[in-house]
Amino acid sequence: MAILTCKELYKSYSKTPALLGVDLCIEEGGIVGLLGPNGSGKSTLIKLAMGMLQPTSGSILIDGKPPCAATKAITAYLPDADFLTPWMRVSQAVGYSADFFADFDRARAEAMLERLGIGLNQKIKPLSKGNREKVSLILTMARRAKLYILDEPIAGVDPAARDFILDTVMRNKPEDATIFLCTHLIADVEPVLTHAIFLNRGKVVLDEAVDSVRARTGKSLDELFREEFRW
Repeated sequence: MAILTCKELYKSYSKTPALLGVDLCIEEGGIVGLLGPNGSGKSTLIKLAMGMLQPTSGSILIDGKPPCAATKAITAYLPDADFLTPWMRVSQAVGYSADFFADFDRARAEAMLERLGIGLNQKIKPLSKGNREKVSLILTMARRAKLYILDEPIAGVDPAARDFILDTVMRNKPEDATIFLCTHLIADVEPVLTHAIFLNRGKVVLDEAVDSVRARTGKSLDELFREEFRW
């Protein structure tokens, strides 16, 4: 069954087009890369999936439904902006997520934090940018969701932090869940992807299983991406 579908999806901001007739059908269970340069429409697509924006025309469905409270209950979303409350301690952020999301696994979150070496009593404000990114990811991946939407989860962090983030994603993905990972850092995420979608100026230019892409082209996703988006 498809976890995310788009049919003739258009989105414009005033007279500026962002998505131009996007058609997608994402099946359950994989790790899907939504890949494209800045301004290609990736974040717009994610915000439509989360119900933060409404389509200009066409449709987007999550688990067969338009974005609504029911779809948000099965979707764990990691935005590209820092959402942690600075005055909180880590334990308070964990407690807030546990209160807010019925599928939040507190023990799972605390185990990931222990592995990271961040104490529950630590305050969020003095944490480094990399550790704040990691705490945000842990709060997202501690949910038992059907769909995880991760918007630029490795942008702006050092290579070691990227490795931790991708390892955390792989270790904590429920077997039947789908991860929809938005990024322009192709080489870093390529090893974990099962499916790739390239967006360019609001249009889908590639929608294919990663193994199929490599077999068909004889190239890695990173090589193909550099060719597709060469300036």
